[in-house]
Amino acid sequence: MTKFDYLMIVLSWLVAGLTSFLCTPMAKRLAVKIGAIDVPKDNRRMHKKPIPRLGGFAIFLGFFVSTMVFSFNFITREIYGILIGAMIIVALGMADDVLALKAKYKFVVQVIAVSMPVLCGVRIEWFPSFLGENPYQALPLGWSVVVSIIWLLAILNAVNIIDGLDGLACGVSIIMTISCTVILILLESPQIAIIAAALAGACMGFLPYNMNPAKIFMGDTGSMFIGYTLACLSIEGLFKAYAIVAFFVPVLLYLLPIFDLLFAAVRRVLTGHSPMEADKSHLHHKLIAVGFSQKQAVFILYGVAAILGFCAVLMTNDSFVKTVITIAAAFVIIMIGAFILYRREKKAERLEEESDE
Repeated sequence: MTKFDYLMIVLSWLVAGLTSFLCTPMAKRLAVKIGAIDVPKDNRRMHKKPIPRLGGFAIFLGFFVSTMVFSFNFITREIYGILIGAMIIVALGMADDVLALKAKYKFVVQVIAVSMPVLCGVRIEWFPSFLGENPYQALPLGWSVVVSIIWLLAILNAVNIIDGLDGLACGVSIIMTISCTVILILLESPQIAIIAAALAGACMGFLPYNMNPAKIFMGDTGSMFIGYTLACLSIEGLFKAYAIVAFFVPVLLYLLPIFDLLFAAVRRVLTGHSPMEADKSHLHHKLIAVGFSQKQAVFILYGVAAILGFCAVLMTNDSFVKTVITIAAAFVIIMIGAFILYRREKKAERLEEESDE
């Protein structure tokens, strides 16, 4: 990569961040005007007063402006497909933020949206092979399309699921996107890195408005758009690297939302509910249930996402064994840190109760 490539990546990040930051107040006014307001009508919601939820539109604007400016000279058929699908996802998200659409209708439109980049060539075209000399084997076209659509839908909905606390989905997405950008730089894919940097910048421009106490939510407009774009970036920039380890990098990078999605689906099915039915048993809900505050829960999950991102970068440029050791050590540190925070919180509560007596 040249110095010019690095400059374009940095400028893409800055322009997206500034555009998103400046557009968020406009998105807030638009949300109020069209009725895209999140009213806390059940105990699953953590906020106590109505809050606008169209911040994802500002994130999309920041991403779109930066991508068009800095990717204009090399917009390929694949990138056109990604942008068309993104527009469909944003339109769906805005409609859902206003009308609260039923899950089955949202799913149909999601399938249509993710089919756009797949039809334009954004596909997982190989699968790791642990037998023989070849480290990978090509997927037949039909299987390639099916696997790609499943992956896109999974990551899209996984990011949507973790959007339950102020700043959580946005902050975790920033960490994942920055890690993805670094990996793409290491893989010498400057064109896709510029797009990843645009997404990171757009999320960072929105985050100041979304931190606790949030002034605006990203809504489904933001969470679905971010998840969709992250999934597309992983296919176009990571899965196409011809090495077994490259197959595991995106899985590791997005492991936090993937785990929460799978855990939620299995939990709901085992309890006799639809896997699409919302509940209050996600990772962030569990952390709050055991005594952590909203801010503590958010920063614990930031830590998990950062460690996974670091390990994904390490796996790209280092040995698999060393990465596994790093992951194990990192999670031990997280568990110790979380336990210390929990004990401190409980001790503070006990002292407060004793002083009241």
